Amino acid sequence: MASLSAAPRSRMPVALYALTAGAFGIGTTEFVIMGLLTQVATDLGVSIAAAGLLISGYALGVFFGAPLLTAATGRMPRKTVLVALMVVFTLGNLACALAPNYAVLMAARVVTSLAHGTFFGVGAVVATGLVGEDRKASAISIMFTGLTVATLLGVPAGAWLGLQAGWRATFWAVAAIGVVATLVIATLVPADRGERAAPAFRDEFRVLARPQVLLGLLMTVLGFGGMFTVYTFIQPLLTEVTGFAEAAVSPILLVFGVGMIAGNLLGGRLADRRLEAALLSSLALLALVMAGMAFALHLPWAMVLATGLLGAAAFATVPPLQLWVLRQAGDAPSLASSLNIGAFNLGNAFGAWLGGAVISHGGGLASLPWVAALVPASALAVALWSLALARRAPQPLPVHGSGCA
Repeated sequence: MASLSAAPRSRMPVALYALTAGAFGIGTTEFVIMGLLTQVATDLGVSIAAAGLLISGYALGVFFGAPLLTAATGRMPRKTVLVALMVVFTLGNLACALAPNYAVLMAARVVTSLAHGTFFGVGAVVATGLVGEDRKASAISIMFTGLTVATLLGVPAGAWLGLQAGWRATFWAVAAIGVVATLVIATLVPADRGERAAPAFRDEFRVLARPQVLLGLLMTVLGFGGMFTVYTFIQPLLTEVTGFAEAAVSPILLVFGVGMIAGNLLGGRLADRRLEAALLSSLALLALVMAGMAFALHLPWAMVLATGLLGAAAFATVPPLQLWVLRQAGDAPSLASSLNIGAFNLGNAFGAWLGGAVISHGGGLASLPWVAALVPASALAVALWSLALARRAPQPLPVHGSGCA
């Protein structure tokens, strides 16, 4: 079968959109629980705080489990891994829908989270192998569009369905998405091309000894940590500081979602042209947008604009950050890619903690944008350091791609 990287430049391979479908389902199941916490807590007889741990458990499962699962499946054909992960995802959501108690629901969420990090990690490698060298970041951004669309449409739809038919109905629906995504990936993603030499489990983890990989992961944690320092508390910022009514929050978050999609696609195009410039400019823009939000807090129209720009700036960093880590990984791209997905989730947890610490220590909601701006600014400093080191050292091995045909 001919390589899909030979497809005309005017269009992307259809297999990329199969990966997008899987990303949509995974993105939906990660965040939809936020809109179901009250129902879950009431039905299972636990506190809201305990129900909130279902979010933390998922994030920790991504961070710790995904690299281990990615390394363990390193010698398997990548298409086989992707299909198997979607099966795990589907079964995990079925288990959530049928969970008789809180403990089973938590376990099902953790199992499902394993599919998350490894799918995005391996999927990013497959995506880059489907296109030419000059479109690898755009390919990553198209796959991640599934995650952004899930935030924009899938999560609100899931929350609405849970309100109308109960929280279990939402997980049944997400499981159905998993079935469709599994079939689409099995049909459209090309099989691996011949045998693929994969490093041993222990050898693959040696990627963590590469300073440039570690610096790339740190950039990701700090970049998204800053975003979640603000976004975790966006509802009280909008209502208590800016003065919006509760009913206005959802439409404003739609603006954030549109910004995410636009920023993700733009970041991919810019990274394909000049990866280093895209990396630096996207992190700098994210810091500037957060600082600007501090001035927009008391102007409703400006706050709506700032919220959209926050989504755009944050997700413009995704393709350059992911591609940068891939390029530093040498012969362990799948593991490094999965580690970077875990770093996004660690940034989520770090940002939420930092924002909460600022509020609880008397900083107040209005100080969050200023504090948040310092976090991607520090990521920018790490990026400058990393680029300086890269110019002194030999060039890293190129991304080998998926080996698909």
